[in-house]
Amino acid sequence: MDRLLKNVDILNYALNGLWLRNEIINHNISNANTPNYKRLTVNFEDSLKKALDKRSSNLITTHENHISNISNMEKVQSNVVEADEYSYRFDGNSVDIDVESANLAKNAIMYNAVINQVIGEFNKLKNIINDGR
Repeated sequence: MDRLLKNVDILNYALNGLWLRNEIINHNISNANTPNYKRLTVNFEDSLKKALDKRSSNLITTHENHISNISNMEKVQSNVVEADEYSYRFDGNSVDIDVESANLAKNAIMYNAVINQVIGEFNKLKNIINDGR
């Protein structure tokens, strides 16, 4: 049961990162005609992967002050960074509306896939509850 809720927690962090990416992509699109605007990107996958990395040492802790080998999920953060791309426009803006539209569609597909995984986790929980009667 604990593993099931842990999966939902991990998926929640992924959804938060994807939602932030959606907001940043929309922000980029809305600033497509702003002079000298540099497009922003969101990276949360690396932080989430590091938190989930199972190759860490197998420490056994007996006290709360001991070093833990379990990465703390609260440390997972989404990083919003300015893209290091050159501007091909005369006004210095680095937003390509076609690229941003494609990124928005890709992000929506990823968000829907993670939502479907969350639904699957709750269906598992529902089945556990119903079969336990």
